[in-house]
Amino acid sequence: MSNTSADPLAAINHIVVLMLENRSFDHMLGFLYADSGNVSTAGQPFDGLTGTESNPGANGAAPVTVFKIPPSTTSTYFQPGADPGEGYSATNAQLFGSDTAPTPAVATNQGFVANFAYTLGWEATEKWSILSGTVAADIMGMHTPDTLPVLSALARGFAVCDHWYGSVPTETLPNRAFVHAGTSQGHMDDTTKSFTAPTIYTSLSKRGVSWMIHGYDADPLTRVTFTDLVGAPDASFGQFTDFQAAAAKGTLASYTFLEPSWGSSGNSQHPNYDVALGEQLIHDVYVALRNSPAWNQTLLIITYDEHGGCYDHVPPPLGAVPPDATAGEHGFDFKRFGPRVPTVLVSPLIPAGTVLRVPDGATPFDHTSILRTVEQRWNVPALTARDAAAPTVGAVLSLAAPRTDDPLAGVVAPRSTGANPAAGQPSHLQQVYAALVAQLPVPGQAEGSQPELTALHTESDYHGYIRRRLEAWKAGRRHGQA
Repeated sequence: MSNTSADPLAAINHIVVLMLENRSFDHMLGFLYADSGNVSTAGQPFDGLTGTESNPGANGAAPVTVFKIPPSTTSTYFQPGADPGEGYSATNAQLFGSDTAPTPAVATNQGFVANFAYTLGWEATEKWSILSGTVAADIMGMHTPDTLPVLSALARGFAVCDHWYGSVPTETLPNRAFVHAGTSQGHMDDTTKSFTAPTIYTSLSKRGVSWMIHGYDADPLTRVTFTDLVGAPDASFGQFTDFQAAAAKGTLASYTFLEPSWGSSGNSQHPNYDVALGEQLIHDVYVALRNSPAWNQTLLIITYDEHGGCYDHVPPPLGAVPPDATAGEHGFDFKRFGPRVPTVLVSPLIPAGTVLRVPDGATPFDHTSILRTVEQRWNVPALTARDAAAPTVGAVLSLAAPRTDDPLAGVVAPRSTGANPAAGQPSHLQQVYAALVAQLPVPGQAEGSQPELTALHTESDYHGYIRRRLEAWKAGRRHGQA
């Protein structure tokens, strides 16, 4: 039976977003429906891989065809073996074969192997973490339902968005800014670590709508990335165990945003960290929600902030609406999207085998579709022109009565058998986080004092510093000293 409500979102009282790191759609879900000719179990077309897609080899070598990452090897969950290029110039090279986009910026997606070869070269010189034996052709390796049973089961059992794009063709922080604020304020790389734009959370608070942001094993990075959130109550932020407890009690906030753990041994799925740990995180988020008294009124959105330099065969579309009048760095005009990222929608009000996309020619889904969905559900005004123009995902909630089956029944999260090549090394986002918390006022220290940063060398060093600095800052706030 179909949901004939004028606004299907009215049936949803809780929207939960899990945003993971740096994987393209094809890399994670391109082979999702390969066994049925790229047609879903509901008979809907799916824009996946045929297995014939290729890229020119590096330095004149033979073309490299996409291939399936084999399961049960020591390297399965550490592919593509190194951190691919992900900034604006690298993304241009992957899409256009040049660091500078042509005019018009019509992508061919034929530069992934060449750019990975270039990236491996400088990373080796800089002594970055590279899995032994990694070569440029590895960027064409794709996961399958055999290697990603959790994500794949949810994508098949509920809905997958096969045309969901990063908001901007660049790296992490600008894309995460779009999901929280609808703009990166002109910034196009991770050099800018903090944003002053108003966030969706302040808008929700003005409407009396509850929200929470959860880190995994630490306070969320998002809290210190936005000046809008630094002064928010401590009770609006938590860790994953707090999320699990709220789900179990049926006390979830109306809007919940979840972060993974940011260390190199964590579950963010950032290349070249352990993807299997992210599978377990996705599993645990789903199980917490499905066992919650609020399950029938919950929508879970699982997505990734950007493609992370991983191959995708679909050229990102033009026609994006600039969020504001701010001039973009590197001359970028904010009129095109980033590459596709995996996005899966989960709710008992979604029919199995759904493939959700907008009609041809319409504004496609991007990260600001999350904002627009939240705004529509709770009557919140748009933050920028970008989220005002974005489509919502409400149409996916087409069932009149909640399903009772469990597409993840019997599915076990995989475990890696290999050694993490980056184990113990600080991650990029840990370094970002440390730089931000170093700016927080702490009793007894001058604001902006950060001599401690020079003593941080390992993943554990950064994790400990971030935790201690946040605790000191929060203690000062409680006692009116900061």
